[in-house]
Amino acid sequence: MPTCGDWTLKQLFRHVGRGNRWAAQIILERRNQPLDPRDVRDGKPPDDPDAAADWLYQGAQLISDAIDRVGAETRVWTLVGPRPAGWWIRRRLHEATVHRADAALALGVPFDLSPELAADALSEWIDRVSVDRRHGPALERGQSIHLHATDPELGPTGEWMIVHDEEGLWWSHDHGKGSVALRGPAKDLLLATVRRISVADADIEVHGDTAVWDGWLDRTPF
Repeated sequence: MPTCGDWTLKQLFRHVGRGNRWAAQIILERRNQPLDPRDVRDGKPPDDPDAAADWLYQGAQLISDAIDRVGAETRVWTLVGPRPAGWWIRRRLHEATVHRADAALALGVPFDLSPELAADALSEWIDRVSVDRRHGPALERGQSIHLHATDPELGPTGEWMIVHDEEGLWWSHDHGKGSVALRGPAKDLLLATVRRISVADADIEVHGDTAVWDGWLDRTPF
């Protein structure tokens, strides 16, 4: 698969389905530490295609069921520290969204995504990058990025101003002038930000210091 290293579609399918069960088990067990993926219950899809499809759908339902059981506000372990259990719904939704793009790109078929969903996926991604320090700050101090979605229905939620200043790395939906600015459909901005397509292959205009954008991509692996 061109966007997932040496994975096959079957491995991608298993990754998404097992990931949902992984999240559901973390919630249900009210874990405050990560769960080893090898310990996920029923973490391997059946060989039968129809049964495998059911397995995939059931994994998503298990997350909802687990949250109903423990309560959406119950704090559990997440990728960004303790958060309410309901945090996992948005995370797993956008995990599946990006991996659906991986599958579409591998198969050479169109990838359709509503501007609203693409914009929220982008906001969720930037949220996580803002608190993830595993790869160092995503921007050097004094740098900024402005993303502007051209989808008219998004309004102010279609802009993202990402800044690293004396207060740290933060972002808002404010309009502003960044060290580099990208303008295009929310779907293309999302796929470029998570490195599924390059800016050159997207319907995106770039203005300013492209080295800032390249540095952001280098420091924000998916």
